[in-house]
Amino acid sequence: MSFRWHCYPTPLEAAAAAARHLAELLATRLAGNASASFAVSGGSTPRLLFDELLSQPVDWARVHVFWVDERAAPPTHASSNYRLAAEHLLRPARVPEKNIHRVRAELPPEIAAERYRQELAAFFALPVGQPPAFDVMQLGMGADAHTASLFPGEKLLEDRERSAAAVFVEKHAQWRVTLLPGTLRRARASLFLVSGADKAEAVRAVFEEPADPHRYPAQILRGNPGVTWFLDDAAARLLKK
Repeated sequence: MSFRWHCYPTPLEAAAAAARHLAELLATRLAGNASASFAVSGGSTPRLLFDELLSQPVDWARVHVFWVDERAAPPTHASSNYRLAAEHLLRPARVPEKNIHRVRAELPPEIAAERYRQELAAFFALPVGQPPAFDVMQLGMGADAHTASLFPGEKLLEDRERSAAAVFVEKHAQWRVTLLPGTLRRARASLFLVSGADKAEAVRAVFEEPADPHRYPAQILRGNPGVTWFLDDAAARLLKK
C-alpha cells in the first residue's frame, strides 16, 4: 500500500485530526515564508474540517485561499463551494479579502476557468496555465473515487500541462471548474478527508487496486510523499489493517 493514512472512530474525530494536521502544515510553511497557499475542496465533509480549523492557531492573515474545484453557480448559491468555505471558515477566521482567490463561477465555465488560470499565474508568477505548486491542499473523494471534479473516465485526467479547466460532469449534468492532475500532483502537502460507509469500497480500490486513475481518479496522487489520508472507521472498514 502506497498511502499514509490514519483512522478515527467518527467523522468528527477524523475532521479534528485533519484540522490539527493542516494547521501544523500551514504553521511550518509560514515559519519560513511571508505567506502560504491553501487550496480547499467543497462537499459535505469539509464543513466539519472548516469548523475544526477555527480552533487551531493559524495566522490566517498570511494564508491565501484557493479552490480545488467549484460548481458553476453564483457565490451566494447553496451549491457553491466558495459559500461553504466563506460561511464556515473565511468569515469566522477573518481571512483578508485580498487573500481569497475564488473561482468566478457565475461566469460561463470556459471564461471562469481562464480567469482562474490567470489568477493562479499571477499569484505564483508562472506562465498562464502552467501548474503551480500549492503549499497545502485539502481534498476529498466521492463514492465513485473521484477527487476534485475529475470523475472516472474524464479525458482531463490525461492533462498534466495546464493548471485548471472547465469540465462538464455528466453524472450531475453540471459544469464545474477544477484543478487538473498536474496541479494536484505538485502540491507540497496534500490531505484527504474521507468519511462514511458509502466511501469504503472506493477507499479500498484506490489504496489496493492496480493503478488506473481513469477508473479511480484519486489514484492520481498515488506515490506522492506529501499525501496523508484521514478516514473514519466506516470509510476504512475494508482496508487491510
